[in-house]
Amino acid sequence: MPHARVSAAASGHRFPRIALVGRQATPGIAAPLAELAAFLAARGHHVVVDASTAQYAPLPGYATAAPADFAPMVDLAVVLGGDGTMLALARQLAPFDVPLVGVNQGRLGFLTDIPLREMTATLAAMLDGRHVEQQRTMLKIAVERADERSDRGLALNDVVVNRGSIGSMIEIAVVIDGRFGYAMRADGIIVATPTGSTAYALSAGGPILAPELASLLLVPVAPHALTHRPIVIDDDASIAITVINGRDAGVHCDGQGHFALAAGDRVVVERAHCRARLLYPEGHDDFATLREKLHWTATPEELRQGGA
Repeated sequence: MPHARVSAAASGHRFPRIALVGRQATPGIAAPLAELAAFLAARGHHVVVDASTAQYAPLPGYATAAPADFAPMVDLAVVLGGDGTMLALARQLAPFDVPLVGVNQGRLGFLTDIPLREMTATLAAMLDGRHVEQQRTMLKIAVERADERSDRGLALNDVVVNRGSIGSMIEIAVVIDGRFGYAMRADGIIVATPTGSTAYALSAGGPILAPELASLLLVPVAPHALTHRPIVIDDDASIAITVINGRDAGVHCDGQGHFALAAGDRVVVERAHCRARLLYPEGHDDFATLREKLHWTATPEELRQGGA
């Protein structure tokens, strides 16, 4: 199923209940969080502050709750932080169909792309209905072990099976829709969504996928044989990755959820039933974001001078 991009210019949605989540332990985040909470409250929204955020930046007068508690009851979540904060929250809120808006308090900011200096003006327009929505593919994993123990996880960017910090290369076998694909020795393998194609997969030599593509990306990480190359497959495929040999291996969801793996363990990666709902300002352009974040239009001289 293709990813939907829906204009809400005439929807009139007010998002009466809004969760506010900030990047934890970030210097200087308390002031913009307080400004954002006051702005939302003044518009008549009921504001709930993430409990972990409130520990680092207390906001007296506002209700606090953990994502597991506020997820079933809010209409929108606004993230003030970086992409890592957005990834963590997306995994928690996607099963509840809660849309997210990101204000960039981090560095690169592919997902949290609203500049801090334009926060309230941009949000005012979006909350009045002038926004676009992208529904992004998410991945689910099942870790199957010989002793019948199992683990489950979700990812928005990628699922990575790789060697540990003290181990050498791992040997893995990849099966796609029940058909043997290949075996290889490598530092690991990345299964990325189009959203994650601009993250670890890009650093490992993978291509950039447009967000609306119904595709997944398999990218080897430092393979022993240079003939192993990234491949793109349909996003309804089931990918099984078995650890044949490897010490201290593991599987990671968005670089944040971690499970240890041993020889014989199998990781099954599939498209999740839920999707991450990301809201962007009206007129959002994914290619403009790539040009800005990756400095595609900048000359080396501009980059050195900080002009891009």
